[in-house]
Amino acid sequence: MKKLIAFMLIVTLATTICCIKTYAEGAPDVSCPSAILMDQTTGAILFEKNADEKRAPASVTKVMTLLLIMEAVESGKLEWDSPIAVSPEAAGMGGSQVYLKEGETMTTDEMVKCIAVVSANDCCVAMAEAISGSVSSFISKMNQRAKELGMKNTHFNSCTGLDTEDHYTTAHDIAIMSRELMKYEKIKEYSTIWMDTVRNGAFTLSNTNKLIRFYDGATGLKTGFTDDAGYCLSATATREPLSLIAVVLGGETSDKRFSDAKALLNFGFTQYTLYQESPSSIDPVKVIKGMDDLIQPQLAEQPAFLIQKGSEKSIKYKVELSESVLAPVDAGQKIGTITYTCDGKNIGNIHLIADKEIPKVTFGHLFFHIIEYFFTV
Repeated sequence: MKKLIAFMLIVTLATTICCIKTYAEGAPDVSCPSAILMDQTTGAILFEKNADEKRAPASVTKVMTLLLIMEAVESGKLEWDSPIAVSPEAAGMGGSQVYLKEGETMTTDEMVKCIAVVSANDCCVAMAEAISGSVSSFISKMNQRAKELGMKNTHFNSCTGLDTEDHYTTAHDIAIMSRELMKYEKIKEYSTIWMDTVRNGAFTLSNTNKLIRFYDGATGLKTGFTDDAGYCLSATATREPLSLIAVVLGGETSDKRFSDAKALLNFGFTQYTLYQESPSSIDPVKVIKGMDDLIQPQLAEQPAFLIQKGSEKSIKYKVELSESVLAPVDAGQKIGTITYTCDGKNIGNIHLIADKEIPKVTFGHLFFHIIEYFFTV
């Protein structure tokens, strides 16, 4: 039944993503050679420019590194206060770093803070070794996770993003993994830090992502720069009810990547909103030969349809329910559908499911009620 529910949610989500088919007027002029704007909730693409072009991602690579760290903590492999030992390899990393020394330890919490805020390569290597035993094994895990997420034009050969052969991704794929990472509310505790310290205040961190301080609603996520990649950025922001992901790759200057990302985010917040209304009440469905006579339908998921601003009043929904269901009824069993339309066009469907299990009535149950009836009349 869990697999069935998951399948129904995927079908519903796929329908939701299709509700935006053309870009709104006023799409921004983006200077970076590759860019994309994605709705974080539905995955709908609002703007793209060479979004599937393979490019070096620089430190935006660390979005996947951070995702695997979050998943390791979620699975119990690591704790936030776990001490992470620094190997000679980690201590010897160049580029952006917090100058870890061989034999030093930092907690997972401190390591993630350093990666998210100042893009610390040495911390990436230390965390890769802690999770997978070696950097090469961790990179294999990165590629496996990319495949699972449907990142079709990505191959990682680094956990840091330093220029190396056969290390590439696309703006579209970065948006996909950024969306997955942002499902962890915890990551915002790190990605929204402007300034902080580690080592008991002895080492200062200052965020490389200027949007965190200067863009209203910014929630992250990761900057990057190398000679091969140019200036890159995966920028996330929320202005309720909308959350957006803007990715720009190959910028000529740092300022251009930030201005492009801001233009994309402004376009999204100006033109679109998220429709989330649901029926206030839904009639119960009759159950035949069940231990209960009625079953209450509930939404398999809350509505989340990306629409152009101003079209809210044109949205209607129609509830379609089974006249009755035959027991036994499984919790989560589909018993109806809500169809949403905008100006008469279908924008998505949400399944209505049984809110609980109802077993089939048994002879013993009927016999008990017959006896109860005779003794109470």
